[in-house]
Amino acid sequence: MDSILTLLIFFPAVAAVMGFMIEKEGIRAYGIAVTAIEFIFSLGLWLGYDATNAGFQFVQSSPIIQSFGINYDIGIDGISIFLIILSTFMTMISVIGLSITKDLKNLIISILILEMTMVGVFSALDVILFYVFWELSLVPMLYIIGYWGSNLRVYAAVKFFLYTFAGSLIMLVGILYMAHMYHEIHGVWSFSIPAWQAMKIPFETQLWLFGAFFIGFAIKVPMFPFHTWLPYAHGQAPTIGSVILAAVLLKMGTYGFVRFSLPMFPDASVHFITPVATISIIMVIYAAMVAYAQKDMKQVIAYSSISHMGVIVLGTFAMNAEGIAGSIFFMLSHGIVSGALFMLVGVIYDRKHTKMMSEFGGLASVMPYYATVFGVMLMASVGLPLTMGFVGEFLSLMGFYQISPMMTALAGTGIIVGAVYMLRLYKESFFGPVKHESNKKLKDLDGKELTALIPLVAIVVFLGIYPKPVLNPIDNSVKTMIKKMYIKADKQETRDLLKKVNTIGEAKK
Repeated sequence: MDSILTLLIFFPAVAAVMGFMIEKEGIRAYGIAVTAIEFIFSLGLWLGYDATNAGFQFVQSSPIIQSFGINYDIGIDGISIFLIILSTFMTMISVIGLSITKDLKNLIISILILEMTMVGVFSALDVILFYVFWELSLVPMLYIIGYWGSNLRVYAAVKFFLYTFAGSLIMLVGILYMAHMYHEIHGVWSFSIPAWQAMKIPFETQLWLFGAFFIGFAIKVPMFPFHTWLPYAHGQAPTIGSVILAAVLLKMGTYGFVRFSLPMFPDASVHFITPVATISIIMVIYAAMVAYAQKDMKQVIAYSSISHMGVIVLGTFAMNAEGIAGSIFFMLSHGIVSGALFMLVGVIYDRKHTKMMSEFGGLASVMPYYATVFGVMLMASVGLPLTMGFVGEFLSLMGFYQISPMMTALAGTGIIVGAVYMLRLYKESFFGPVKHESNKKLKDLDGKELTALIPLVAIVVFLGIYPKPVLNPIDNSVKTMIKKMYIKADKQETRDLLKKVNTIGEAKK
């Protein structure tokens, strides 16, 4: 059990190498088996996790370059464990629902390498290890979009790579400066995330370092105005690429805010609340309005992702347990819901070879199972109570309400627009007369597609009704992080805000 995290990280990579020896006819079953085993391992991680312990668990440490303090340090807490489970689960689901036949072996191998990098990012407790996994995730996704995508796939892949790589380089400058500062203060090199979180940093230096890390994370989210790569990436990527990109890769950016920006730079994080919240509200409203104008089903969901990520960032910078825990839960719900919606659009694209809403109509009468699953996911996307989407969205906004009721109200208007464009998509595509005679012959969901989608529906409903098993561990780790922020903060305004939006007694402990 002590080595389960290492097993989780490197099992997909080993399986990917072995995949070259598998016959083409058996590679699909091999991919499903490997991703299913990886998911079972991640469930074992959850079973062995002590929800009452808010610190890092399953910690392993081995020196890599000891003279520079670079170590193989891994571990998880309530903030990262469910993002790992989300990564393994959505990878398994996307491979089960896979419909691509072109060079399937190379695609499965790429997906397994990508899974290793995702689990590695959420497990790393060494900054260099985190950065290596962060950068490596670009390579398989670049290949997946650029080779299996649509007509503009090369342009979309290159734009995705250049944007995220440029942001990562700026973040690398911040990482190296942080390491230099640690060496100046302590006389030794260290890239340990817990050690950096405990380090006292002058306010002026925090401002610059916050900016360097912020750009890297903001591009990954993506936040306005760095968002322009995402609609192209989603629009041109194959279905499995869109599912993993929306479900997991975008969450690396918001995870970075929680793991790095808030605990390492608490004074700067509080100082920049207003500009970050302003950008988040622009994301929520602007992306929702652009989504309403789209005619392509996939583009509607792509822009809705940007809008929802704005709410997640807003909750993250609420600086209280409700907002931050809600934003982490919203990461999970958005990952499942948006992944399912992209998968559903892929289903109809496989049958009709178009994603334009004008080509459909009356699908509810032709494909009732498909319409039912789509309806459930759509309602979760707009935040209907008793669905998973409502819990995270409500907690995120409730948390930020304590910072600014006015900004929270503005973010709420974007959610209303979100309900409008999603219901419009459903009305035009699923109700009314069937627009083309050929559409009457469209097949409903088959066994493979139902196997992939039904678990997603079950999770969305179950965690919408009873989110406690997931929220409790998250909440415990978030409260511990907030206490550390309070202790580390140098500026009185930071301490005053943390007192205001959190229980004072808990913050002082």
